[in-house]
Amino acid sequence: MNLKKIRRLMKKYGLQCPIRRANPYRKMKNAMKTNNYAPNLLDREFESYGPRLVLLTDITYISWGGSFLYLCVIMDAYTKQVLSYALSPSLEVDFVLDAVDILIREHGVSLYAQAVIHSDQSCHYTSCKFIELVERNDLRRSMSRKGNCWDNAPQESFFGHMKDLIDLTGALSFDEVKAVIDD
Repeated sequence: MNLKKIRRLMKKYGLQCPIRRANPYRKMKNAMKTNNYAPNLLDREFESYGPRLVLLTDITYISWGGSFLYLCVIMDAYTKQVLSYALSPSLEVDFVLDAVDILIREHGVSLYAQAVIHSDQSCHYTSCKFIELVERNDLRRSMSRKGNCWDNAPQESFFGHMKDLIDLTGALSFDEVKAVIDD
């Protein structure tokens, strides 16, 4: 069948074919892509270093109001304590930098020199701004292998448990969602 006949039949029977739109964040990701990957210093040995020596970070999405909010969390791998986080309605790099700034401001004294901050290989963690901020504060970078969630398993597990516990059904504004996440 040719294209005209298919269109005519679809119109006759009221059929529609949804067209997938391009992901706008893919363009941003590719534009920001760098080769600033760090080696995997942990090799899944999350708890063998002690408290405040290994910091895990990642980004997750939270479905809210027909769209998504994005949460960046920095967690101590040994104690499983959330040290800082930032919530954002967009995937721009700034909210990841805010999470690191909060970490340094609130826990900078308790961090050891040359503590390791371990992340995945997303564009947020390979950006020049992130690398500069981490190195300026004497933290070492470590990254999991590409496409391997097991290299950052405690962080992924935290996100799974957190999403089981939060309930955003009554939250209407961004501030109400932030209050739920704070709790």
